[in-house]
Amino acid sequence: MPALQSSIDDIRIAAQAADRVKATDIVAFDVTGPLGITDIMMIAGASNERQVLAVAEEIEKDLYVKCGGRSPREREGLTEGQWVLLDYGDYVIHVMHEESREFYGLERLWRDCPQIDLELEHPESAHPENIAVESVER
Repeated sequence: MPALQSSIDDIRIAAQAADRVKATDIVAFDVTGPLGITDIMMIAGASNERQVLAVAEEIEKDLYVKCGGRSPREREGLTEGQWVLLDYGDYVIHVMHEESREFYGLERLWRDCPQIDLELEHPESAHPENIAVESVER
């Protein structure tokens, strides 16, 4: 069963919030098939610890305002500054310091999963090294 459209819509809102506060990279994966735990995993990078928290706060604020008071059921890492995990149940958002990406290597976990087209406003060619935006192939 592919990720639910409502989850994809929420993730697009989260991606736009992260992009607005200059997240260094944003990618979302439909992980429904291999995991069966959640629909989507979104990963956003940030260039420093303050930005990690700013990106997470902006995402959480937008999802609350634009998705009917949606709040994460669990938060982790809010005091660390290296990463923040927001678990919304049907999707999970992980914001991390870009220097930690190699360490976490989360993309490797989802390499066989389809990426979700996040439909950010700026064209892909504007920041090709920073934003992964590809269509989901079904």
